[in-house]
Amino acid sequence: MPWYEVVALLAAGMAAGTINTIVGAGTLITFPTLLFFGYPPLLANVSNTVGLVAGGITGIHGYRRELVGHGDVLRRLMPLSFLGAVTGAILLLWLPAAAFDAIVPALIAVSLLLVLLGPRLQKWAAARHPDHDSTGRRLLLMTGVFATGVYGGYFGAAQGVLMVGIMSALMTISLQHINGLKNVLSTVVNVVAAITFIIVAPEEIDWSVAALLAVGALAGGYVGARTGRRLSPAMLRGVIVVVGVAAIAKMVVS
Repeated sequence: MPWYEVVALLAAGMAAGTINTIVGAGTLITFPTLLFFGYPPLLANVSNTVGLVAGGITGIHGYRRELVGHGDVLRRLMPLSFLGAVTGAILLLWLPAAAFDAIVPALIAVSLLLVLLGPRLQKWAAARHPDHDSTGRRLLLMTGVFATGVYGGYFGAAQGVLMVGIMSALMTISLQHINGLKNVLSTVVNVVAAITFIIVAPEEIDWSVAALLAVGALAGGYVGARTGRRLSPAMLRGVIVVVGVAAIAKMVVS
């Protein structure tokens, strides 16, 4: 591997780790980078999933304060992310990568709308359900987390945007706390998908690529946590929308 490719993969991994921690669309940087250097799409997708796990770990650590008091929520949602990730990873190995191409931009657009309308939706839901925890909302949240896990295990680009949009509409906690939960759940998805790939399709993993992305993502997760936690709710929503729109444009153009 030439030195310039090593530098490019380290930089892409760091950028992806940073963006994944703040928003969740880092794959839109690393995946095209791997394709640019001539890696086959399936190998690039699988190696990318394995490599970016490291960024999730430092991202979770950076948001550990926002996770305090949300243990019950995580215990309820993590199994759904787990099952969704396994389903999505298996689908990736069975279905053509183009299967989600048409619907993913629409999903991201809806999620961005949910992020923007999150505060109003929360106030509306709180007025209708003062207990903040109606059965209907819990079921919708659980369904959304499972579906996001399927998507994350399948491809994962902008998985965090989808997750934040769903949780913003259905939960009454602050956006920074939602971001902390998102980091845990998306990392669960990535870890499960990575383990599934290692067991089922180890031949599709380029370990040198995965290692370089992991080193970059490990640093990026730390940078992303320090940056993201300092953003006001309005600024964080703005960052999410900008990245989400860029993700849609990238997918539509490509």
